[in-house]
Amino acid sequence: MEVNIITQEDLHEFKSELLEDIKNLFNSKISEQKLWLRSSEVKELLKISSGTLQNLRINGTLSYTRVGGTLYYNYRDIEKMLNGKV
Repeated sequence: MEVNIITQEDLHEFKSELLEDIKNLFNSKISEQKLWLRSSEVKELLKISSGTLQNLRINGTLSYTRVGGTLYYNYRDIEKMLNGKV
């Protein structure tokens, strides 16, 4: 029978790898969680009124997609707008 000896260094390495894998899982879940936001979510996120959101749509500052009667906004477009890249 073969005997493997596990050292503290092995355990620390395993811990580091495990923590890195968990972080990657959380980061991927966060990025996939909510790509498209409804008007109410955008207003709450940006702390703006319905009129201001309408003005952002009209002047082309914030793009949107209409599905049925509901407007959806891409979260990445909102980030770009906030970072001044629009």
